[in-house]
Amino acid sequence: MNPVVIDTNCLLQIIARKSPYRPIWDAFLSGRYELCVSNEILDEYQEILGRQITPTIAENVVLLILNQENVQFVNPHFRLNLITADPDDNKFVDCAFAASADFLVSEDNHFNVLRKMAFPKLNLVTLDEFMKTGLVANS
Repeated sequence: MNPVVIDTNCLLQIIARKSPYRPIWDAFLSGRYELCVSNEILDEYQEILGRQITPTIAENVVLLILNQENVQFVNPHFRLNLITADPDDNKFVDCAFAASADFLVSEDNHFNVLRKMAFPKLNLVTLDEFMKTGLVANS
């Protein structure tokens, strides 16, 4: 199964029912890829979704993630500290590296520094790019 890390800003976009990116969420729910998360990532998902939508929806989304079989829980034992502009984003980088993720999905410009690094080589993609992978339902 293909391991994938999804930044919180992208999670917000993919869970909306009328979002053009909803097929990414549906692909996760149908087991087409493995979502990689750490405790830090789950905490941020719950915090930001609770603030942007409602605490109840945030809790339901996190519980849904926790109950899916295609979730890999990652406990990074190191901090690469590759993103200096917003160090809080490093939790996603560390998770992707520790999980050997096939994709790190983000729309956040702070992640663009990863595109210039030879090591660690992380496959940073936008939502549009991820939609074009074979992991999302073929259109």
